[in-house]
Amino acid sequence: MIDISSDISTTKTVKVLVVEDEYILAINLQESLESLGYTVVDIADTAEAAIEKATVLRPTLILMDIRLRGESDGIQAAEAIWNDLQIPIIYVTGHSDQSTVERATLTFPFGYILKPIRDQELYVAIQTALNRYEREQFLSTVLRGMGDGVIVVDPQLQIKYMNQVAETLTGWQLYEARNQLLEKIFSLVDEQSKIPVLNPIHTALEQKTTAYLSDRTLLITKDKKTIPIADSAAPLRDNQGKITGAVLVFRDDTQRRLSQERNLASERAHQLEIQMAELQRLNQLKEDFLAATSHEMRTPLSNIKMAITMLETILDRRRMIQSGKPPELNAVARYINILRYECERELNLIDDLLNMRFVDADMYPLELTSMRLQDWLPHITESYQDIAQTQQQILKVEVPPDLPNVTTDLAILTRILSELLMNACKHTPLGAIITVGVQLTQIFNQLNFPEISPDVPISGVEIIVSNSGVEIPVKEQAQIFEPFYRISQNQNQDKLSIFDYTQVMQNASTFNHGSGLGLTLVKKLVEYLQGNITVTSSQGWTRFIVQLPLTLSEHV
Repeated sequence: MIDISSDISTTKTVKVLVVEDEYILAINLQESLESLGYTVVDIADTAEAAIEKATVLRPTLILMDIRLRGESDGIQAAEAIWNDLQIPIIYVTGHSDQSTVERATLTFPFGYILKPIRDQELYVAIQTALNRYEREQFLSTVLRGMGDGVIVVDPQLQIKYMNQVAETLTGWQLYEARNQLLEKIFSLVDEQSKIPVLNPIHTALEQKTTAYLSDRTLLITKDKKTIPIADSAAPLRDNQGKITGAVLVFRDDTQRRLSQERNLASERAHQLEIQMAELQRLNQLKEDFLAATSHEMRTPLSNIKMAITMLETILDRRRMIQSGKPPELNAVARYINILRYECERELNLIDDLLNMRFVDADMYPLELTSMRLQDWLPHITESYQDIAQTQQQILKVEVPPDLPNVTTDLAILTRILSELLMNACKHTPLGAIITVGVQLTQIFNQLNFPEISPDVPISGVEIIVSNSGVEIPVKEQAQIFEPFYRISQNQNQDKLSIFDYTQVMQNASTFNHGSGLGLTLVKKLVEYLQGNITVTSSQGWTRFIVQLPLTLSEHV
């Protein structure tokens, strides 16, 4: 441990300025000082002269008489010198009345000698003052060199000391802040609400222990700027344990917060990398699972379908051998048809399930093609004209001749329209109308693809498939795209619900026997093409409206 009192200046290096208005006393004091080994740099007889000589000569110590000629006395001169030059001062006076002593004490002198002065008392006073000054300068140097701001207050929260960092952070100089209330110089607000925050120095004085500032606090500087800070406050005690004030230590928290935010950002980036790696692993597992599932689920059904074909072949041979058609053969044929029908249903269900999983996994093949809807739509709907005629329905196609080309996936769009037409043919009453129409429109990105702004509309087309004679209850329209959802049958016998399966189709095989996932898959495929699909149903018409961009962005 370093002994800060061991390096005491010797008398030969101590330069003393004598301030005394009585010339003979000043000469005697000079002789006494020189006999003790000190150097007297000059003598001043007024407060103004003392301040001027102290500024020029910078003595080690000043012996200051309190009563001086002129308007200012020694106390005023001592205060000015200490505030500006930090030179220790010992008062030398013949006056020891209470008022004079109290005035002198307020300037924090380093000693007080009464006249007449004896050499021994003078030596002790000077050495004691120098020793005390050296200790205080050491502590002051430590405080000035600290990276944190330091403010010392008395029990009334009046500022008595600020180091240079505190001056820089608050914008106030010590001479401006001295004896000012702490709240005026050191004002705190909450970072979020901007509501004033209680200074921790209050808590430290009340609880008589160290108190810390809450997080996210701002210091309001002299020029009304704000600085994020962190600080603590602790009470100061004398030798008897009595609280004599408090010290506030604070620092600019900007760099720590920036470092913390950088660390958090780095940690988030690291976590994101882990999540991306895990997502890639899961996607690979999903891909492997889909490939395995596709094989394992299709293979048994394919074998069943082959067995049904073999049974039909054997049955046909027996019919050729036997001239008649026994009832049991007809029954076997009917059961084989049932098996084929259910096998086809299961194969369709598996295909739809796997296609949905491929879409969800972003693994559905996507091949962009530029196409003319006015040429493509009539061709697609042609095969459904026969079905509509069989069902005694009217299928109309209305396509404007001047539509621009559409760049999209032809296979997916064909699947979407086929499902909607099949659904319309299946659930439209006899003699009712089915229409397919196209028109240009403006659409918004509802799926948050980065290539498409969510706020700026883009050019697109609407494909509308409508059928009359059926309605969907409003409360159930939002649910029809859910897997295996069935809307309750309409109680109005004059209208047929779109999901009324009691109607007997004349050619059930042409409808792929419905997997219950058709509309669910349609919605996923439309969204895969960066579009959206809605349904409306009123006044005896049900309409499925598909909106697609004119140009599909390759997001997969």
